Amino acid sequence: MKENKTKVKKQKRPLDKGQIFVKIMAAILAVLMVAGTGITLVYALLMG
Repeated sequence: MKENKTKVKKQKRPLDKGQIFVKIMAAILAVLMVAGTGITLVYALLMG
């Protein structure tokens, strides 16, 4: 039974390096967008 479970896990989540790279890049870009918006808001409040 243990062998069947490991086979099922491998089939459910194949490790694709391309998909992992895309997800990491998307997360980095999302953080940069949020940080940029926050910095702009703080700058506008301080200098406005």
